[in-house]
Amino acid sequence: MRKPHRLPLRAALVVLALLAVPAIAGPLPGTVAPAAAATSERSPGGDIRARVEAVPGMRVAAEKPAAPGYRFFELAYRQPVDHRHPARGTFEQRLTLLHRSAGQPMVLYTSGYDLVASPDFRSEPTELVDGNQIVTEQRFFGTSRPDPVDWSKLDIWQAASDHHRLIEALKPLYGGPWISTGVSKGGMASVYHRRFYPHDVSGTVVYSAPDNVDDGDDSAYDTFLASVGTPACRATLEAVQREALLRRDEMVARYEEWAAGEGRTFTVIGDADRAYELAVLRAVPMYWQYGDPLCTGVPDTTASTEELYTWLDRTSGLANYTDSTLTPLTPYFYQLGTQLGYPQYSTPHLTGLLRHPGIQDVRTYVSREIPLRFQPHAMADIDRWVRKEGSQLLFVYGQNDAATAERFRLGPGSRDARIHIAPDTNHRARIASLDPEDAAHATATVRRWAGQSRRHPAE
Repeated sequence: MRKPHRLPLRAALVVLALLAVPAIAGPLPGTVAPAAAATSERSPGGDIRARVEAVPGMRVAAEKPAAPGYRFFELAYRQPVDHRHPARGTFEQRLTLLHRSAGQPMVLYTSGYDLVASPDFRSEPTELVDGNQIVTEQRFFGTSRPDPVDWSKLDIWQAASDHHRLIEALKPLYGGPWISTGVSKGGMASVYHRRFYPHDVSGTVVYSAPDNVDDGDDSAYDTFLASVGTPACRATLEAVQREALLRRDEMVARYEEWAAGEGRTFTVIGDADRAYELAVLRAVPMYWQYGDPLCTGVPDTTASTEELYTWLDRTSGLANYTDSTLTPLTPYFYQLGTQLGYPQYSTPHLTGLLRHPGIQDVRTYVSREIPLRFQPHAMADIDRWVRKEGSQLLFVYGQNDAATAERFRLGPGSRDARIHIAPDTNHRARIASLDPEDAAHATATVRRWAGQSRRHPAE
């Protein structure tokens, strides 16, 4: 039997590359010690590894080969579990440093999830400014979590404070302009960081990031799915969803056989039938994350069960609903269920075919042992800040991406801020995907924030 492809459950590809980081002894810094800061400022030409190692609480876990002109380090930085009470325990936050030159701009790339440590990765802003780059693992993801886990300390302010302390620690080494960026949940986290620490960086580039202001109203997503692409493509997707449920028994049997052979279990979701129904419900919005607007390759209702199963697996990722994938993502779903919000899609075309009411609720993904209490003010506060005070913000969305349905909004108080929509593009939208005029404007903006160019004429 064909094995399900292990595609992403979240908006961007999640690769679980968990590197063990042992605990260290040492002081918990509030900021860089004055002596260390002075030393690094007096020695701009000193070895960067020695200077990084001299930062209190920082540890170089490894240095790995990088492209010519770069050095690449895997780091661990000691953070307080609770920034309001830093004496109540610590954990190590994993990050990577791609060093170009102490005189070049620094780009802080927030993954939003666990860390994928690759010397070859450079974000688009990093390439645009030929800068240094830090990539962070989000608190409580991967190995960047305290033991025991206190879930109440996983919120957007605590994570923003992680980034703030990291910047405070490294700015004496990299004194030029800093820019922050991230994709999807990482982009959201970059905005949250700016809301609480607006002066940490010179500007922020945000890709494909939703802004779920009212978690009780998902009508924007339903409206989007009813208009994206072509009418024929939308009809094809609805038809294949129905067909997948009409053939549920045979499809679930295949799913269970695969899971047994792979040692996969369904404790989090409940059973294979519940997991299968959820995969079908999520197939259409997940298709629009990366699919094409003409539905090329989407099977019709006469396709064989093998073809239908393969398409559903490729689109929704059947492995994503098993315990071995979901358990490491518990921090993600916890955040959705407490602050970020999570869309539930209306599916009137599936009436009579669904067996599990409420299966789309985020609680489905989180053990009952972990309390979820939603804080409706959290995203409303972020949205209000962006519209009334947010500055130096650049948002990039793909026209066909469901994240565009509830995108961030600018307002009368938004300064030096713009939203760009890349035509005929999905969750992979980048500045390079924009129309030439918009791409030129966005590029000039990023370089201006990095101190490399003047204001674009269109501004």
